[in-house]
Amino acid sequence: MSPLTSRFIEVHGLRLHYLEGGQGAPVLLLHGWPTSSFLYRNVAPHLVAAGRRVIALDLPGFGRSDKPLDVSYSFPFFDRTLTGFLDALGIEQTGLVVHDLGGPVGLHWMVGNPARVSALCLLNTLVYPRPSWAVVAFVVGSYLPLIKGWLVSPAGLRFAMKIGTCSPEGSSEEVVAGVQEPFATAAARKALLESAHGLHPGGMKTIASRLPATTVPVRIVYGTKDRILPDVERTMRRVARELNLPDEQVTALDGCGHFLQEDRPDEVGRLLAAFFG
Repeated sequence: MSPLTSRFIEVHGLRLHYLEGGQGAPVLLLHGWPTSSFLYRNVAPHLVAAGRRVIALDLPGFGRSDKPLDVSYSFPFFDRTLTGFLDALGIEQTGLVVHDLGGPVGLHWMVGNPARVSALCLLNTLVYPRPSWAVVAFVVGSYLPLIKGWLVSPAGLRFAMKIGTCSPEGSSEEVVAGVQEPFATAAARKALLESAHGLHPGGMKTIASRLPATTVPVRIVYGTKDRILPDVERTMRRVARELNLPDEQVTALDGCGHFLQEDRPDEVGRLLAAFFG
């Protein structure tokens, strides 16, 4: 039986879904595009076993959370959502794990609320304002009539998991179905597209300028065979250098792709448990 329970809560008029399990000091897990809390289903139990209260949120626009079409999926929008979500749960301070689009979302919130984060773990994610060619190509494609519909279609989401993983398990039928299911309607797919357009470069500059002042413990775990963020190694090396992290706080998983939670869930889970536990 999974140690995680599916829950819903209303925050600023939005119905948000999250998975929760365990007791003790909380750890908030944030996913990216186009995934959800589903991404952490095999990782979170390791943190629960290590004595932590684990909360994997479906960000608005994703998973089983509301997918509004009358909002801008901007840094201020996600800042308000995260603050409201944690306030509603009565959580003053939490550990934070971020991945993909959840990196900018979580990091921007963190640098604006530094006292609310006790420790940080970066998985394959974006941190700095200058995007890679792959990110630029994705964003441009998300505006083009002949491409944008395919990106959020069942075929496009299947392709994302295929190029984002290295193992057969990473793009299995179970995984693909779990990623596709929240976007069965045209409105949901439109919201998924909108979520790729709202994070202004100014917010990335804020992250880059304030992150070096971080004083909480930081851990980096990333897959080296990332075809979605091909510059991830350079990004993580820069973070480690700017934060003066020792080598033992940076783990590069060889032969592991962008969605490392699908390629090597138990190894990622054990590394997170050791860090936060």
